[in-house]
Amino acid sequence: MIKVNDVYEYIKELAPLEMANDDDNVGFLVGSSDTTVTKVLVCLDITGDVISEALDIGAEMIIAHHPVFFSLEDVTDESISGKKVVRMLAGGISAVCMHTNLDAVRGGVNDALALAVGIADANREAELLSDERRLDSGEVVSLGRVGYLNKPCPITEYLEPLKKALGVNGLRYYDAGKDVYKIAISSGAGGGEWDNAVKSGCDTFITADIKYHMFLDAKELGINIIDGGHYATENLVSDVLVDKLSTKFPTVETCLSKKQNQVVEFFI
Repeated sequence: MIKVNDVYEYIKELAPLEMANDDDNVGFLVGSSDTTVTKVLVCLDITGDVISEALDIGAEMIIAHHPVFFSLEDVTDESISGKKVVRMLAGGISAVCMHTNLDAVRGGVNDALALAVGIADANREAELLSDERRLDSGEVVSLGRVGYLNKPCPITEYLEPLKKALGVNGLRYYDAGKDVYKIAISSGAGGGEWDNAVKSGCDTFITADIKYHMFLDAKELGINIIDGGHYATENLVSDVLVDKLSTKFPTVETCLSKKQNQVVEFFI
């Protein structure tokens, strides 16, 4: 029988905890390690709807990208995070959350995004965007990637296929009047990688949650900038996890959540 801890140990192999940011909260966050697992639900965020979904399908384990909580002073049903934990424990559901470690690791969120934006494919990997942080092992940890399209493309022609690839309902962008060719990316709220993107010499930077001043900087520097949305630039990894878990644990049914979706709407 497969236990929660068996799945957790494998997930740690895919995204080692030491790759996470120091202020992050990753790992086995809720539940019992000895629980037998027959179904796993994979999602980006553990919302109330996702917990209901797990209960409905009989999943004993949820694997998510975003931590179900970053800090807790108590566990009661009087807070949003506490209510989630109470429901999961009452329903026998364990939760493993892999956040910035899954962003950074090869084969994780940023490499899934690199495939979607066209700077990686089956025969090539995108390069690491930075080499500022190293583990004791010497391995570089980078929260971004950089690479080239097969050929330059006007941004006006690039936006529609990008929108489809991300499955997003809208894109915010600044057109610097340059073709899209050398692209730097950072999944989710990747504004902290802006300086590294500029240093890379990219003509286009793709991330999410872009602040106004960064659009102004992009105009001054002559760099295209595209905000693909937090959900859309990260949820790509969910399919990757389903595939890997299904291969590793064929006797466990691994499901992609049908209750998670893009919350932000655009009035067009």
